Amino acid sequence: MSRQADRDPNHALRARFDDVVSQYQRLRLGLDDIQDRLARLSVTAESPDGLVKATVGARGQLVDLKLDREVYRRQDPDQLSRTILRTVEQAVAKTTDQVQAMVGEYLPADSPGARFMRDGDFGGLLARQDRLMREAGDDDDR
Repeated sequence: MSRQADRDPNHALRARFDDVVSQYQRLRLGLDDIQDRLARLSVTAESPDGLVKATVGARGQLVDLKLDREVYRRQDPDQLSRTILRTVEQAVAKTTDQVQAMVGEYLPADSPGARFMRDGDFGGLLARQDRLMREAGDDDDR
């Protein structure tokens, strides 16, 4: 009877380990796919008047900008610059959403990596480790 009781925690630990390894393998195999998809990703946004089109890549970098000739007749330089900025911002926002969705296929929504993709907070990437280090320091103080 006691031998069976000793095996139960080991069985649960082994099952958890297998689950973690499976998640890692899925993530690792998906990296090539996601890198290829990110390399090909480009998103275009158009200004409300249709005179400005901005295309950005996966990192939000501007890769193409098209201005209709009519834009020079309808907008002064300050208006045009604001329109370009707003249009690029729209394209970047769309790109961010698409990148987050791609990454979400491989990372749990509550994982530090997924949270970083949403908020850009580097501190969140190490939050768990920071907490463990604080707890270890607290244990040393006892």
